[in-house]
Amino acid sequence: MSMVRCKLLLLASVIPIFLLTSCWNSKDIQNMAYVTAIGFDYKDGKYVTYVQVLNFANVAKSETNLSGKNVPTWIGKGEGSTVTQSLNSIYSTAQLRVFWGHVKAIVFSDEFLKDGERIRSSYDFVNRYREIRYNIPVYGTRESMRDIFAMKSNLNISPLQTLMESPEMTYSQRSSIMPLHGYKLVALINEPAGAPLLPSLAIDHQAWTEDTDQKPMFKIDGAYFFKGTVAKDWFSEDDLQGYRWMQKKLQRSIIDIPNDIEPEAAIVLENPKSEVHHVVRNGHVNFTIKLKLNAYVDELRRNLKKQEIEQMAAQAIEKQIRHTFMKGVARKVDIFNLTECLYRENPKKWRELESEGGFMIDKESLVNVKVHVKLQHSGKYKLRVD
Repeated sequence: MSMVRCKLLLLASVIPIFLLTSCWNSKDIQNMAYVTAIGFDYKDGKYVTYVQVLNFANVAKSETNLSGKNVPTWIGKGEGSTVTQSLNSIYSTAQLRVFWGHVKAIVFSDEFLKDGERIRSSYDFVNRYREIRYNIPVYGTRESMRDIFAMKSNLNISPLQTLMESPEMTYSQRSSIMPLHGYKLVALINEPAGAPLLPSLAIDHQAWTEDTDQKPMFKIDGAYFFKGTVAKDWFSEDDLQGYRWMQKKLQRSIIDIPNDIEPEAAIVLENPKSEVHHVVRNGHVNFTIKLKLNAYVDELRRNLKKQEIEQMAAQAIEKQIRHTFMKGVARKVDIFNLTECLYRENPKKWRELESEGGFMIDKESLVNVKVHVKLQHSGKYKLRVD
């Protein structure tokens, strides 16, 4: 083999090594802006978008130590005639490459939710962009978007451990209004009989202090009811007190019996199993709700028997369901989505009523609410047996 050929072979074997050690498009992870939440607002005929950006070096440190220094949050704002234009305008001042793969929450302002086309536009972008996942919690809010994104968790742990970005932690202990994910919202608003409830994110300024300094914290104060792609109305958590019992994924919720004013016991309820049935009589649709729940005693202020507790709990739950039903009827909203039962089982009748264009139910539509509560245990203390 000639010397020239040997040199050529050596050169050919060395060049790939240099190429492998150089990644032209690589980015240092500490030199990227990681978006953890997106906010959509609408003002003066323009889409206004907000992004929450965290420094993951600080986040990792706070999660390791559990508590420590305050983790700063950066908030970017963009404007444009479309969702894409407003989000892209953030790039001009971001200084760093923006990465969207760690988005943990999406928040819509009260104004943004008033137009279904805006929601379609926002989700066209979100679902089309490859870095953003589908299973992201979504919320509506009446608060300032900057205030929402500037919120911190307690104990100075990671901002990713707030109710906004990790709602399952709160819901597992206090199941009231179930978290809603983006893919589920899109699926339900595209269903003819779909009617999702979008949790409403608020800020509580009174409940917590750090020493004596007030520390605002997130809370879910209600929900927006959707009809098609439009947020038809907002209901407070008190309005929706009966809605929780119809949630199949309810994990743990407390009720005072016989009422909140003079409670004799506090009962924890879980694992609801609900059914909705309908009967058409003289052209009017009557609905029946059947509900079964397991329960256990959390606090007993008067020595009650097992049967008394079960009966009072069932009566209290029925009262709350009817309370929520009537709140919806007053504003022509089917909060429990009872008409979905009609749509599934009697589509011909559903189409007939839908074509008439009016509200399908009235205060007489919910004929029966049959609740059965099974008390599993009473803790370390026994109940009366006589």
